[in-house]
Amino acid sequence: MTAIEQRLQSLGIIIPTPAAPVANYVGWTRTGSLLFTAGQLPLVAGKLHHTGLVGDAINTETAQAEARICAINVIAQLKSACDGDLERLRRIVKITGFVASAPGYFDQPKVVNGASDFLVEIFGERGKHARSAVGVASLPLNACVEIEAIAEIN
Repeated sequence: MTAIEQRLQSLGIIIPTPAAPVANYVGWTRTGSLLFTAGQLPLVAGKLHHTGLVGDAINTETAQAEARICAINVIAQLKSACDGDLERLRRIVKITGFVASAPGYFDQPKVVNGASDFLVEIFGERGKHARSAVGVASLPLNACVEIEAIAEIN
């Protein structure tokens, strides 16, 4: 068992089968050594547990937990791209977090910390990344957060 698998197992996390695209796109694409994931919603077993705008129906702490779920789904896409071997991951280069935000809500970076902190917890130094945290009016399926990633692999 690899160190990454051990960390996931110690946290009780099972990486799910990556979500299949529902339109004319792919879950990930590779160019050279870079992988780009499609945006990942906080789906668990194909369902959203929380919907709505952060700062209105959803508080920051709940949205952080949802961003963590998005990061798990990002890892599922990366694992697929690496033929099941996450040790091929050299580093997470950048993530972009989109937060469905109520008017006047400005803590998008705190929400995206849920994904950033989790990626560093799992991948260590390889998980440290640049990022953007963007407030948006709405997201697909009325999700509160969506995360996409750029990663470098061997």
